[in-house]
Amino acid sequence: QVQLVESGGGLVQAGGSLRLSCAASGRTFSTYTMGWFRQAPGKEREFVAAISWSGGTSFTDSVKGRFTISRDNAKNTVYLEMNSLKPEDTAVYYCAAERWFTTQAMGGLTTAGGSWGQGTQVTVSS
Repeated sequence: QVQLVESGGGLVQAGGSLRLSCAASGRTFSTYTMGWFRQAPGKEREFVAAISWSGGTSFTDSVKGRFTISRDNAKNTVYLEMNSLKPEDTAVYYCAAERWFTTQAMGGLTTAGGSWGQGTQVTVSS
């Protein structure tokens, strides 16, 4: 497993942008598929985006065209660039990692598996 630490959350107005970062420990980062999930108050945690160990990406429909996911293996870091933010994007955002997963499999990851960060709050005001 890897240790994950998210950063970059905050308060932003609707239409604004934020970039989340997730720093991972260890020397095998390049073998991990990385994902972002979010959980709004009173709702279940949901998949947002993933980037595989081979660079493939996937997004949930509600963020397609607005969010971008990328990784820097030299820095053991994955990023979530969020543009055109909406109030409904308000949630705690969590980073997750699992080795050799496809992005499709990552979409089904639960807290029973993989490695998870502690989360970072994103609040979008209207």
